Amino acid sequence: MTTPLASPSPWIVRWSHLVAPGARVLDVACGSGRHLAWFAGRGNAVTGIDQDISKATHLGHAATLVQADIELGPWPLTTPSCDLQQFDVVVVTNYLWRPLLPTMVTSVAPGGILLYETFADGNAEYGRPSRPDFLLKPGELLSICRDLTVIAYENGVLDEPRRCVQRIVAVRPPSIDQSTSPNVYTL
Repeated sequence: MTTPLASPSPWIVRWSHLVAPGARVLDVACGSGRHLAWFAGRGNAVTGIDQDISKATHLGHAATLVQADIELGPWPLTTPSCDLQQFDVVVVTNYLWRPLLPTMVTSVAPGGILLYETFADGNAEYGRPSRPDFLLKPGELLSICRDLTVIAYENGVLDEPRRCVQRIVAVRPPSIDQSTSPNVYTL
């Protein structure tokens, strides 16, 4: 008997309307693939990366899975010319490895979206993670997204389960070629 897939994060669901049909979605530290399944079900091309992809193999051909230790090894998603692959959407939830933050932001294509949610300073009061290495500092997501346009940002305490989080929706400005029709995002 298989374990039912956890529901996608309400934050990710809330902002999914910004993601165009057919958009290329990257889920960093994808775990069981809950967000891969969510976006694949919405008609998106999904790629998940994790150290252990065994919990996401249930997605079969609906997802491209990349097994890699992104904390100890090189970033595996590069083009043949060694440039970073870019995606229309980069999703990160419940994961923080500070050395990769610039890579994740750079992986957002022009006109693309970063959807990020993870634990924040103060979470130790409610449980794990509690080590400062795994908790965002106040305003840290805003700082790493300084070259993006912030659509939404929250930092605070959530219930069910009680925890401190920081989360952001940010858009990379479109390239010059795309700028002839401005992007308007419906909130």
